[in-house]
Amino acid sequence: MAEHIVIDTRDGYSAAVDRIVAGEGPIAVDAERASGFRYSQRAYLIQMYRRGSGTFLFDPPAIGRFDELNEAIAADEWVLHAATQDLTCLREVGLDPVSIFDTELAARLLGMPRVGLGTVVEELLGIHLAKEHSAADWSTRPLPEPWLDYAALDVELLPDLRDAISDLLVQAGKTEIARQEFADELTRELAVPRSEPWRRLSGIHSIRGIRNLAVARELWLSRDALARQLDVAPGRLVPDASLTAAAKAMPDSKRALAAMREFTGRASRTELDRWWSAIEAGRTTDDLPVLRGTGESLPPPRAWADRNPEADARLKGARAALTTRAEELAIPLENLLTPDTLRRVAWAPPAEITPESIAEALAQHGARPWQIEATSQPIAQAFVESSQTPDDASEAVS
Repeated sequence: MAEHIVIDTRDGYSAAVDRIVAGEGPIAVDAERASGFRYSQRAYLIQMYRRGSGTFLFDPPAIGRFDELNEAIAADEWVLHAATQDLTCLREVGLDPVSIFDTELAARLLGMPRVGLGTVVEELLGIHLAKEHSAADWSTRPLPEPWLDYAALDVELLPDLRDAISDLLVQAGKTEIARQEFADELTRELAVPRSEPWRRLSGIHSIRGIRNLAVARELWLSRDALARQLDVAPGRLVPDASLTAAAKAMPDSKRALAAMREFTGRASRTELDRWWSAIEAGRTTDDLPVLRGTGESLPPPRAWADRNPEADARLKGARAALTTRAEELAIPLENLLTPDTLRRVAWAPPAEITPESIAEALAQHGARPWQIEATSQPIAQAFVESSQTPDDASEAVS
């Protein structure tokens, strides 16, 4: 396999832009982050491949912005696998496509049971693609040559994979469905800020007591600030389980905290003053959290039968109807219609249940035209049947 050179200078970048522009066909794009190692989700390597141009491995921290390249190729089709994982970090450096082909999403729409890049490449192209470096720390410098080989293959096979999948979409009559889904990926808000991000703390639901919850919040916020400052993944400083254990135990002194066997992590002792200050803040604050987050989230479906039995009946009936519809179309249920969209419409349906009113409600929650066409009738039928006899329901939606 040829040696791969990482482009880490502006001169090298400019020369690569000219070569990429001179190529033909879609541009295959991938990005490698350092999730689990770094706090940020920035790209530490961006790979591109275009027929007639070759393979390019860019070092984003060294290069900075990619605005010139984006201006030159933004209107061309970009091929990505699981685009939603990479679009945010690509946009951070100025790479923002207007047309994409997502091979992972397309494989889902085709009903393929496993849609990882290695699996899809092996099934459709007959090539075994090793994925042993997928969880590597891509902030490492210099990057080892085996990692670069892995990164290059991720994009070099994408154009051929795109063509194979495109042919299957045509055969299945799903080209328009895929087009709508790809367009939605480009306009979707990928990261919705949480009003209380500390509630993501693993194990937080096992914490009892408002004061304990306040301690958990302060520990999470303190760890998050340190992780951001050091650009280290928070769990590598002190794991979630340790914060949860400390919030439950409520140690009465710094020495008691240090003596906790459950309080571990590489920063658990070196930053002991920080953690003890957080515990004291939680023990004394007047700004106490509520036991459950407020937000706009619906109750979990398991609670619907008690809190809103009519909505529970609507949800169960519609889910069964859509399961049948998904099987007919050979599309995963979650791609036919997102579970959140179905739950929201079932919880607060239109005053008058008709296919047309359901279609309007689905559109308000971001459903694509193909999804509305495929699901509005069975959802309306299921909603009516949940409260009427089968004979009355058939008449109501016919």
